[in-house]
Amino acid sequence: MFHRSDRIMLRPIWPEDWPGIYEAINDEGVVRNLARAPWPYTPEDARAFASSGAAPGTARFLVTLPGEPGAPITGCVGLDPCAGGHELGYWIARRHWGRGLATEAARAALAVARALGWKRVSAAHFLDNPASGRVLMKAGFRPTAQTAMRFSRGRGGTARVACFAIDLDEQCEIAEPEYLDAA
Repeated sequence: MFHRSDRIMLRPIWPEDWPGIYEAINDEGVVRNLARAPWPYTPEDARAFASSGAAPGTARFLVTLPGEPGAPITGCVGLDPCAGGHELGYWIARRHWGRGLATEAARAALAVARALGWKRVSAAHFLDNPASGRVLMKAGFRPTAQTAMRFSRGRGGTARVACFAIDLDEQCEIAEPEYLDAA
């Protein structure tokens, strides 16, 4: 499945994508905010991820910039089954931080979830990564007022996360991002 938004394309992950994935994610500042990626992140980790395929009930995409030469891999976004619905996860390569791409990718993934008929999506961010909380809020998620301990392979231990959720059947539309012209 593919999905296009204003600036990004969500596309399937193919085995030959491993070098671009490795280049984009091989940054401790990115990996430490993920639950499943190990640190250090190796080429073998990228090969395994790119070759793993999506399990039934999941939706995983590479985030690319089709308007740039080579449509570079800028990150990844996915929806995995969890108790009561699906859970959103994402990462964006550091060189693309601060451009609103994480929010746009999260909104695009929610549009896919809605098209698939999924009703509830949850998400969480490590408390020491408040930027991810702002991404979730801009994408339409609301805090659940709960925190939990979550294991992070990149951190090599557990850390507290803030929990968020969005009920897709209660919203008729996820607002598209507003962009300011840099004039």
